[in-house]
Amino acid sequence: MKRKKTAKAKKPIKKELDYIWLAVLLLTPIVLWILPATFFDNGPPICPSRVFFDIECLGCGMTRAVMHMHHFDFDEAVFYNTGVLFIYPALVVVWGIWVYRSAKRLGWI
Repeated sequence: MKRKKTAKAKKPIKKELDYIWLAVLLLTPIVLWILPATFFDNGPPICPSRVFFDIECLGCGMTRAVMHMHHFDFDEAVFYNTGVLFIYPALVVVWGIWVYRSAKRLGWI
């Protein structure tokens, strides 16, 4: 006799993953605030266009710019990449949507 798989067996695991996902979402900005604004300033470039062709792309410096913007260091953020003025608010909106949906899925909202 074959047993049918039920969706009930997957729900506890999905709920645990939802809690983990929400925890990661909530802890990420806190961890980034704890790290110094200059945490990503020094290090080798990882952008392929910079590594292989020594040409900066539109995204070069964005990680450093976002980190400085996160620490309210606007001048330094714009120095690294002016696109941060558009990208950072978009990241905050996407983060907020993810937090809202995760909290709603868990029944907190």
